Amino acid sequence: MTNGASTTDGTRDGTGDQDADESVDGTPGGTAGTTDGTTSGGRTEDPSGGDGAVGTVVGGGTESRRVVRSLLRLWPYVRPVRVRFFTSAVIAVLASCTGLVMPLVLKWIVDGPVADGDAAGVWAGGGLLLGVGVLEAGLFALRRWLSARPLAAVEAAMRADAYRHLQRLPVSFHDRWPSGQLLSRATTDLELLRRFLSFGVTFLLVNAVTVVVGCVILLSQRWTLALVVLCPFIPLVWLCALFEHRYSRAARRAQDQIGDLTTLVEESVLGIRVIKGFGRHRSQARAFRALSERLLETELAKARLLARIWAVIMMLPEIAIGAALVLGTFQVAEGGLSAGTLVAFLSTALALRWPVETTGYLLALSNEAATATDRYFEVLGAPLPADVLRAADEEPGDGPSGSGASDHGPSDREASSPRSGLRFSGVVFRHPDAPEGAPPVLDGVDLHVRSGETMALVGATGSGKTTLTALVPRLYEVTAGRITLDGQDVAALPVAALRARVAVAFEEPTLFSASVAENVLMGVGGSPDGASPAVPGPRTDTASGDAADPAGTAPRDLELLDRALRVSQADGFVTALPQGPATQVGEQGLSLSGGQRQRLALARAVAGRPPFLVLDDPLSALDVHTEAAVEAALREVLASTTALVVAHRPSTVLLADRVALLSGGRIAAVGTHHQLLRSSGEYRRLMSGDGTPPDGRPDPTDPTDHPVHTDRAVRPTARTAARTGPRRHVNEPEEERS
Repeated sequence: MTNGASTTDGTRDGTGDQDADESVDGTPGGTAGTTDGTTSGGRTEDPSGGDGAVGTVVGGGTESRRVVRSLLRLWPYVRPVRVRFFTSAVIAVLASCTGLVMPLVLKWIVDGPVADGDAAGVWAGGGLLLGVGVLEAGLFALRRWLSARPLAAVEAAMRADAYRHLQRLPVSFHDRWPSGQLLSRATTDLELLRRFLSFGVTFLLVNAVTVVVGCVILLSQRWTLALVVLCPFIPLVWLCALFEHRYSRAARRAQDQIGDLTTLVEESVLGIRVIKGFGRHRSQARAFRALSERLLETELAKARLLARIWAVIMMLPEIAIGAALVLGTFQVAEGGLSAGTLVAFLSTALALRWPVETTGYLLALSNEAATATDRYFEVLGAPLPADVLRAADEEPGDGPSGSGASDHGPSDREASSPRSGLRFSGVVFRHPDAPEGAPPVLDGVDLHVRSGETMALVGATGSGKTTLTALVPRLYEVTAGRITLDGQDVAALPVAALRARVAVAFEEPTLFSASVAENVLMGVGGSPDGASPAVPGPRTDTASGDAADPAGTAPRDLELLDRALRVSQADGFVTALPQGPATQVGEQGLSLSGGQRQRLALARAVAGRPPFLVLDDPLSALDVHTEAAVEAALREVLASTTALVVAHRPSTVLLADRVALLSGGRIAAVGTHHQLLRSSGEYRRLMSGDGTPPDGRPDPTDPTDHPVHTDRAVRPTARTAARTGPRRHVNEPEEERS
């Protein structure tokens, strides 16, 4: 393994002993965004130098113990279906042992009816063989029927748990992990585990029992010939241990490379406009081809290993059986052995050939399943936030919008608490994977957004505005300090209750493969766990009354939908869509323009009438006229909520009562737009780009201000000129209204 790559059993550089599921921060080996041989960009390192990847003791049972230890972690999922699972395994053992009865019937036929010339006895023996064969086939069919449904349910339960856990993990986890690695764990790895549980684990048991019973039969028939047949087992055990050691490394490498390839394909599909727009299809094709070739090399290496072990496993028993045939023939010729006994012996030995020959395949499948288990639990073992663990009322298996929680209205305590608004007190934030000693993104932020007030947050690019807004709904956790909503620390609030009170609209809008109505009504209830219509994956049906049809939506939700679309000025283009609000927007909403997606994201934020609203530059993709219409409608919403709005345009700033300037990780100034224009040179530069106030006139209070490039200045319009000061708020101390 290259430096920094975690090994198959969770160790780093082949030296540690940490299991994969105990890695730091839920990432393999604790490396941000990497998985065993992958870099943070999702590209796979060459692991050829990592001989210590799996353990240094070959043949000593180290790798076998690791495989067994990994596979035993599946027991909690198998336990609910254990009765049918073990019943099917027992039936498979009985079916296999039934096949060993056939050589005994053959012995009776050869030594009895055939030797005596009894035609009726031969027909009876043939009928008995046919009956044994039918019984064996029927038992195997019954085994498959018993195991198919419960093991499919095991796969479904594991996939549901993986999805639920991914939804509950913090955003910082998803920042570190390539999406393709997560997708491959929830799809390819789980399919492999189902295959192992339905076939591999059963036939490991079946083969073991069959070989033991067959060996007993061989020894009872002719122990000297049995020793000849069983001699190859000693080298086979050593070869299988060596094969298991090497194959497990190749299996891990291949499954990680599948994740890398999945990431690249996903990025290429989602970014197809950029790829085509910049003519990068050839470079993307080269990257895809390179990853495909590396995966092909790994798969061919696996195939070569499997071919070698399979060749040896098939050759040694054949040689042993051939030797036993020669020796047995001599013994029959000398009269020391009956022909029927030799036929039965050779038939039994041939019946054992299939269990022995499939050992290589079953070992390969077991190692792949163990690797898939480790990869699965690397995600499932990632720690959840403490408050999520305490949230007993959270429904399992929530989709993007959830579907089972109730509408979180304010509690009696919240209703009676003083409306002190949103307050940041000494807030410090540093990314969890930031290098040690790196300065924090936010360093002691103190800011008070009064109840019912709209505060614009302004700052240079990279100053931490988006990070600050993400701390309010706890998409990230503060490193130090506290954030309060009406006096309640957000860290003490259950996540569902917090997000029922805070709605967010991000600068980069995200829409799901669902209808316009479903996407907007995600905001009803105020949180992903609110009582809103579920937002499914890609839809395949359009039955009447379905959730995608507004006709199946509650009247209250229809009213909220209409209001939200009007506020965001999306009602016009939504009505013009082929099916109106029931129109499917497609994956990521790419069938819509950027401005349309942004307006739907804004509609989603305001749909549930949240008491706190956090908007991250929500109008950046709109043209001037649409922006003006949205701002006019948005003022009505902002008048009844406490809002923090990230703003880059002066027109957006003028929506706010006050403005906070974020600089150097701290709030450098707070005041009205005109106050900051007079008092802050940095604010003037941000608003005009050249030191000129947006109204084009020099600031008489600042001797350094001079009127240059007035043709580029942003002039106030009639609709913004009336906004000369903050709104007055009831029950506010007089000194805080300035």
